[in-house]
Amino acid sequence: MLYWLTAFSDGGDFFNLFRYITFRAGGAFFTALIFGFLFGRPLINLLKRKQRNGQPIRDDGPESHILTKQGTPTMGGVLILGALIFSTLLWARLDNGFVWIVLAVTVGFGAIGFVDDYAKVTSNSHAGLSARIRLIIGFIIAGIAGYFATIMHPDALVNQLALPVFKDTLVNLGFMFIPFAMFVIVGAANSVNLTDGLDGLAIMPVMIAAATLGVIAYAVGRVDFTEYLGLHYVPGTGELLIFMAGLIGGGLGFLWYNAPPAAVFMGDTGSLALGGALGTIAVLTKHELVMGIVGGLFVVETLSVIIQVLYFKKTGKRVFLMAPIHHHFEKKGWAEPQIVIRFWIISLILAMIGLATLKVR
Repeated sequence: MLYWLTAFSDGGDFFNLFRYITFRAGGAFFTALIFGFLFGRPLINLLKRKQRNGQPIRDDGPESHILTKQGTPTMGGVLILGALIFSTLLWARLDNGFVWIVLAVTVGFGAIGFVDDYAKVTSNSHAGLSARIRLIIGFIIAGIAGYFATIMHPDALVNQLALPVFKDTLVNLGFMFIPFAMFVIVGAANSVNLTDGLDGLAIMPVMIAAATLGVIAYAVGRVDFTEYLGLHYVPGTGELLIFMAGLIGGGLGFLWYNAPPAAVFMGDTGSLALGGALGTIAVLTKHELVMGIVGGLFVVETLSVIIQVLYFKKTGKRVFLMAPIHHHFEKKGWAEPQIVIRFWIISLILAMIGLATLKVR
């Protein structure tokens, strides 16, 4: 919105700053951060009043969770989404279709998560919304996003899958591109959701992935960068850097209250929305496979659950002491902050590997 100040300016240096994506990204970051600090405590107090028992804790989970996390309110993702949406609408160009696609997916998955969280706290059960309904609605949202992505992409990239490192190679998925995009978006949303099991565990890897994808979005949206790096040019994606900057600012504002011991959990409201946003930006920038590297921690968390379920159904035994895998390490006696910080380090390493696929010449 503030971009349009340049339309009414006389060309002065101050107003011309709003033409620069990097300046507006910085504005979005600080706007979201301040939003989180201003509204974090009032929101937590409101959630505490509305949720007498807080987020329901799994009976089969680690004993420490029952002792230390009982009564902690959930739905803190509302704070992140509020900061993210406000800062994006304020600083991004609202005539950019990519911005509206990712905002729509974020709000859509956030709504799914909100209904799920509401069902949990009102019934005082961790069951929530049925998994089938969540997946059906999620796939519908992702399918619509995938369709509009094909409209927004340049003709040479429509329905194409770009391979990391091998810059000149494209795989034509044809009519399978939209189902593939649906898998990426829904998979990312649910992977982040599975990772959100310890204080601060999910939000920092989300911010690391957001920073990485933000850099990629900015790079592929510039002709000079794509020529230098040998990337596929997708005009307009640079504006997604502003969205990602708002996500990071809002995430930091949330982490202030989510740091151990957490005063609030993001809940499915936040985890599904943020995961869906990451998956959508990967699709829009043609970096779906790189997302699998950058979000490798989320992939491992998801695989640990799949492996545990399949192996248990076949043998009646467990591969891990508990899934997702962060609970396995809890059962082995690792302290929660130790697990969280080590997983953060792994996420940062994976992000660096993801950036390395850009292969600067």
